[in-house]
Amino acid sequence: MLLKTRGALTAASIAQELGITNEGARLQLLKFTEEGLVSSYNESQGVGRPKQFFNLTALGNAKFPDTHAELTVKLIEIMRDTLGAEALQTVIDVSEQSGKTRYLNELESIFSLEDRIAKLTEIRSREGYMAEYTKDKEGYLLIENHCPICAAAKSCQGFCSAELNIFKHVLGDDVQISRLDHIVSGDRRCAYRIAEISK
Repeated sequence: MLLKTRGALTAASIAQELGITNEGARLQLLKFTEEGLVSSYNESQGVGRPKQFFNLTALGNAKFPDTHAELTVKLIEIMRDTLGAEALQTVIDVSEQSGKTRYLNELESIFSLEDRIAKLTEIRSREGYMAEYTKDKEGYLLIENHCPICAAAKSCQGFCSAELNIFKHVLGDDVQISRLDHIVSGDRRCAYRIAEISK
């Protein structure tokens, strides 16, 4: 879970986060490496010996939910092949509209941007995206550490576009949203920059 939400870490960092000894962390990492769940690489950070970082492998990532991936991809392919791309887009559009309505119902009594982002983060986490957000001088960063529809999104990126449209719709016209990281493109997570448009 720690590697999933934080990305590559050293054994010392993991030990500190979990409140265990460095040796304890290394033993766990060795076990996960032998099981093929974790891999490591060395990175030089200036003076001194290179540091060893650990991250999840594809097998490790597969331990997190993937919402019936194989069936979903098969259904998308059948729809595209038999009904055409237009029909598939219609399904995506209907799903997008449904998402907008569902999210707005939960956000209707929340007015400040940060509170809306916090609520959106809560909804997305509930749906399996392992979402979190931070605030900085540029605005907000919404991070999704997992994508439970990743297989479907890789098969048809219209789902990713629809999600971005939903975010824009529910956070308001005076907000600018751009995607910085994208799991489908090979990034560890999906990340979105959210900023209020200056008037």
